Amino acid sequence: MPLTPFQYKLAQLLASNRTEASHLAGGAALHFQPNSIRYSEDLDYFHDSEAQVFESFSKDRRLLEDKGYTCELELSQPGYIRCIIKKGQGATKVEWARDSSWRFMPVQAHKELGYVLHPIDLAINKVLALAGRDEPRDYLDVLHVHETTLPLGALCWAACGKDPGYNPKSLMELLKRRGKYRPEDFKRLHLTVEYRQILDVQELKAKWLQALSDAEDFIQTAPFAEVGCLYYSLIEKKFIQPKIPINPKETLLHYGRLGGVLPQIL
Repeated sequence: MPLTPFQYKLAQLLASNRTEASHLAGGAALHFQPNSIRYSEDLDYFHDSEAQVFESFSKDRRLLEDKGYTCELELSQPGYIRCIIKKGQGATKVEWARDSSWRFMPVQAHKELGYVLHPIDLAINKVLALAGRDEPRDYLDVLHVHETTLPLGALCWAACGKDPGYNPKSLMELLKRRGKYRPEDFKRLHLTVEYRQILDVQELKAKWLQALSDAEDFIQTAPFAEVGCLYYSLIEKKFIQPKIPINPKETLLHYGRLGGVLPQIL
């Protein structure tokens, strides 16, 4: 559960103000799992509109100040607010931001964090983030979701539904430019002790190249008319990267929409 004790207590406090339209996302939500590899640098709360960003921030700030926290405003603009939240010796960055409400799955209720973006959408967002910026943390995160959530090929395929400006091949071309990192690039990240002990840049590169190769094989053979969808296995009861040719009797095509939707099994 890689949140620092301060972040964890803060997230629990702010959970009371969370809704489906104001939910935890980003690295903190992605790595709030027992098998996570790194700590997030901040808490990210996503909203469906600029007005909701301001309303959520104002409500959260009142709650925090009532509980003895200080909020140091670093940046405030329409649709994005960033603060440093402090209490005693603890401190962390918190961001309130607008993000598209177009997603594959509904936001999940969480007993400790309030509402959290679904792991599938977190994984797809990470692939798009790595395509758009060359960050070591995103590289590790994409490898992590490739191994634990859904293979890279299926994530790239679905990501083109989230961002129609990409097609699978153009997205893959950007991802092929990533992965050129040195050991010191990862030393700046707050990794778990267990993961830092086994991290090896050559092993990571081998995994990355294999993930890219497998993803390209899938993209080249999957039916192009279905670009932008996820594939849900009616047998395994989960999202998968299906074997080609895809068996329509065992596989459900799942497309995103505003607010997300559960797989419709008839």
